[in-house]
Amino acid sequence: MRAVENALGITIPDNARILRNLISGIQYVQDHVIHFYHLHALDWVDVTGALKADPAKTSALAQTISDWPNSSPTYFKAVQGKVKALVESGQLGIFANGYWGHSAYKLPPEANLMAVAHYLEALEWQKDVIRMQVLLGAKNPHPQTFLVGGMATPIDPNSQNAINAGTISAMLGYAKKAQDFVEKVYIPDLLAVAGFYKEWASIGGGVANYLSYGEFQKDTKSNTTNCWLPAGFIRNRDLSKVEPVDHKKVTEDVAYAWYKYSDDDKKAKHPWDGESTPNYTGPKPPYEFLDTTKKYSWVKAIRYDGLSTEVGPLSRMLVAYASGHKRVKEVVDMVLGKLGVGPSALFSTLGRTAARGIETLVTAEMLPTWINELAANIKKGDLKVHNGDKWDPSTWPAEAKGYGFHEAPRGALCHWVVIKDKKVANYQCVVPGGWNSTPRDAKGQRGVFEESLIGTPIADPHKPIEILRTIHSFDPCMACAIHIVDSEGKELIKVRAK
Repeated sequence: MRAVENALGITIPDNARILRNLISGIQYVQDHVIHFYHLHALDWVDVTGALKADPAKTSALAQTISDWPNSSPTYFKAVQGKVKALVESGQLGIFANGYWGHSAYKLPPEANLMAVAHYLEALEWQKDVIRMQVLLGAKNPHPQTFLVGGMATPIDPNSQNAINAGTISAMLGYAKKAQDFVEKVYIPDLLAVAGFYKEWASIGGGVANYLSYGEFQKDTKSNTTNCWLPAGFIRNRDLSKVEPVDHKKVTEDVAYAWYKYSDDDKKAKHPWDGESTPNYTGPKPPYEFLDTTKKYSWVKAIRYDGLSTEVGPLSRMLVAYASGHKRVKEVVDMVLGKLGVGPSALFSTLGRTAARGIETLVTAEMLPTWINELAANIKKGDLKVHNGDKWDPSTWPAEAKGYGFHEAPRGALCHWVVIKDKKVANYQCVVPGGWNSTPRDAKGQRGVFEESLIGTPIADPHKPIEILRTIHSFDPCMACAIHIVDSEGKELIKVRAK
């Protein structure tokens, strides 16, 4: 969408900018909360440990960190009863396949019970707040109303089938519900859990380079050069300098990926010149040990300026922090202060997890601002959501190239398009999961996941919860599994990553 707009010089209406910000913003908030509670928290929280908790002490603990209303002894006793029934039935349902009782768990029983209770609350909360995206985008998580040139979401204060005063009121309600839960449940829980795992502030850091394309446009004239969350590249963890982003520095090679280039597999290509021709050379059934000295991945080696580079909430918050973003800096410093650690702790598994929470809070705070911007436009009679003045192909050049940046919840996403004779000649996507799960490149540089696991302490290789902690901290969006092998290549266990 932004790639085609960039190629054809299309400027979107201001309402379309705001609508895109709102859809992305509520998705950040919902997605990050789901990630913390339902995809990552149980790497740190022992569900069965909650059975040993005293509900009265759990209530006292909860009330010391927040004034969230669901914090009575009766409430926590009821949650404990639900968990007990599941455990005794032998059918753990949503809590199945965990490493319960693992020696790496460190939370006291009361903290475990509090976190499990909020896990269950988050399931219900997220179903409600995401209705904002449904109102504007028609579907979650893949909105249907984005169009080249703007949006397909109608605005008409006199129609019940369009955005009107009732829609604005409903969205403000969803935004308040989102912000309340983030402020009074998510952030307090994050700080409470992190306080017992401070050693993870020096584990899982991985590569030293961080990229953000920038997101939440402030105007309609730029691609993503003027955004509420700024664009930038941090090299070698140097927070004193943020380099501007140049899309021409993004490359992909397939030296270790199951693709082939028409010329040289070890020569990196810019996505405008990219190729995605499958070339599987991996093991055949019965799938013997994977030889990682050869091609071993379905992900290309994505690099920025030749460097393995992390993307995601941590990268966005580091770039914002180093760029002097006032609110991000305030919240980052608050979180670091409460944990008693310095900025270097951000370069870690714990820092990555904390950064997602920080981003959730500052984004939730912005939702009412964007809603009120939309309301102000409607009030002054601006109802335009789409710009179609470039839709006549006869006005297009013989060849056009474009790129479109977007910061998805999981990280930097960019599409590159080449249009020739009014047809798409080449289209390449470089997605967040690709950046972070990239394999080694032709120079032998490890990918982000690979580098982050170097030096990870593992108490029990048959139950590698420590590996899951770091990998889950990236929120990997892949249909994949982790295979644990010993030094001789013998498989010990298969672990579902997600």
